[in-house]
Amino acid sequence: MPAPTALLAFWKNYDRKMYLKAAILADELGYDSFWLPEAWGYEVFSLLTEIALNTSRIKLGTGIINAFSRSPGLIAMNAATLDEISEGRFILGIGTSGARVIEGFHGREFKKPLTQVRDVIRVVRTLLAGKKLTSAGARLNDYRPFELAMTPTRSNIPIYVAALKENSIRSIGELADGWIPTFWPYQDIQQGKDWIAEGAAKVGRDPSTIVCAPFTSVIPLDADSAGDMAKDIIAFYIGGMGDYYIELLSGFGFAEDCKKIDALYKNKSTRAEAKHAVTDEMMDALAIAGDPQTCIEELARRRQYGIDLPILNLPVNMPWEVVEMYIRSMAPV
Repeated sequence: MPAPTALLAFWKNYDRKMYLKAAILADELGYDSFWLPEAWGYEVFSLLTEIALNTSRIKLGTGIINAFSRSPGLIAMNAATLDEISEGRFILGIGTSGARVIEGFHGREFKKPLTQVRDVIRVVRTLLAGKKLTSAGARLNDYRPFELAMTPTRSNIPIYVAALKENSIRSIGELADGWIPTFWPYQDIQQGKDWIAEGAAKVGRDPSTIVCAPFTSVIPLDADSAGDMAKDIIAFYIGGMGDYYIELLSGFGFAEDCKKIDALYKNKSTRAEAKHAVTDEMMDALAIAGDPQTCIEELARRRQYGIDLPILNLPVNMPWEVVEMYIRSMAPV
C-alpha cells in the first residue's frame, strides 16, 4: 500500500471549476483526501458538496473552518449532512483563526479560543452520537436537551485540529483524531506529538491513533525556481499572516530571521526583498523544493519524523496544466 498523501487548495483566487477537476483527478490517482480552507471567499461546505457528488473514494476535509463563525450545533449539522452526501468520506478540520478575522469579518467576539474549539468538538461528538446536548459537557453555553433530528451516516466523524501552541496541541490528545500543523519544522514534529501523547494519557487514549497531518509545501520544479518560490511562500506567512508563525518559528531558533523577514514584508517598498531574507536552513525546515523525483524522495524521508499524512499545497495562481502536472507527479505510488 502506498503511504497516504493528501492535497490542499488555497482559498485566495480560488478557481472552483479547476479545483473540482483537481479533486476528480486526485480521486482517480489514489490520494487519501482533498482539503479546502475557508477564509473570506467561497463557503467551504458548498464546495465540498460539489466535489463529493463528483468523486467516489477520496476523503473530503475542511482545512480548516474556524470554530467561531458557525455555532457548534450548526457545525455538527454541516458535518452530518456532508458526511451523508459523501457516503462517509468527510473529515472535519477546525481551528481558531484569529481576532482580526473573527471580529473584523464575522462580527463575533474572539474570546477563549481553546475552550471554543473544545466545545465545538464536544457538541459535534454528542450530536453525531445521537445524544442530548445537555450531556456534551460544553463550557461556554448552557444548552437545552436538543438532539439531531436526523440519523447521521456515522456516529463519529474524524475531527482534526489546526494548532500551534502547546495547550491546544495537548488538547488534541484528549479530544481529537488528528493534528494539522502549518509551517512547523519537520525535524521538530516529535515535540508536538509528545504534547499530544501527554493529553491522550490524561484520558487513557492511545496517541498512536491520532494522525499527524501537516500542511506541506512541496514545489517540484528546477532547483532555483523551486527554492525561490518556497522562500516567497514562507515570507508571506511570516510577514502577512499575523504573529502566529513568528512566535512559532522564533521558538525553534529562527527569531532573528523572522524579524528581518517581517520588517521587509511590512514595508511595501521592500516587500519583494523579504523572500531573500529566508535562509536556506529555514526553507529546508519548512518546505520541500527541487525536481519532482527529489521532492518525492524527500517527502518519503520526512515521514520518518512522524508525519502520517502530508497535506500538499496545490500550486497557486497557475493554469490547469501546471496543477495537473503537480497532482500526477506527486501521486502516491
